[in-house]
Amino acid sequence: MDIHKEIAEFDELSKTIAASNLSLTEELRAIQELSDKMAPPQILQSVDEIKAAFESENVIKVGTTIPEFKLSDATGNIVSSSELVAKGPVLIIFYRGGWCPYCNLALAAYQKHLDEFKEKGVTVIGISPQLPDTSLTVAEKNALKFTVLSDVGNELGRKLGLVWTMPEYLRPFLKQFGADIEGGNGDDTFEVPVPANILVDGKGVVQNVYTNPDYRKRLDPAVALEWADAL
Repeated sequence: MDIHKEIAEFDELSKTIAASNLSLTEELRAIQELSDKMAPPQILQSVDEIKAAFESENVIKVGTTIPEFKLSDATGNIVSSSELVAKGPVLIIFYRGGWCPYCNLALAAYQKHLDEFKEKGVTVIGISPQLPDTSLTVAEKNALKFTVLSDVGNELGRKLGLVWTMPEYLRPFLKQFGADIEGGNGDDTFEVPVPANILVDGKGVVQNVYTNPDYRKRLDPAVALEWADAL
């Protein structure tokens, strides 16, 4: 098996899917079918493990006030939750990192609908445990016009009940496919947030939450826009 050739083919097909007019749900389905054919069995095994082990009851609940936070954006500026909610509702998108093709598709999909969220008065932000420099690369790669924040050490993600430690057997496989998680996150804990979408109102109160331990499933922007309408 020529790993480099397969990675190049996967990246090229991922770009084609991202540039399509498909919905995010359809894009994810297409990339999953491709990934299932190429990925080693350990990758699929890890999906089953997180689905079985993730404690969804610990995830922040609707009606709860989001914990206050101050996180660095991709250029090193500190952004606080208080200044975000002062502008109105905020849609927070937690993603694992720029090494995850499902995350890149999700971020790109929300970028496509960014103007619609702005029209509804909703600020969109992305949060991952990646360092600011790595986050900047993610923002540039996906041409993101919304703020991407660094939750270094997963401190905020942990407070929200989203953090999960990936199994050690994945390290060599992810490195083989070019995912430098330790370098991107600045630590070797191998912890990532379970992807989540959290909509808070202008007072910081959680109005909607979506999270799924199967990281191949994401909230479609169309649903998040319905959330915004309900505000």
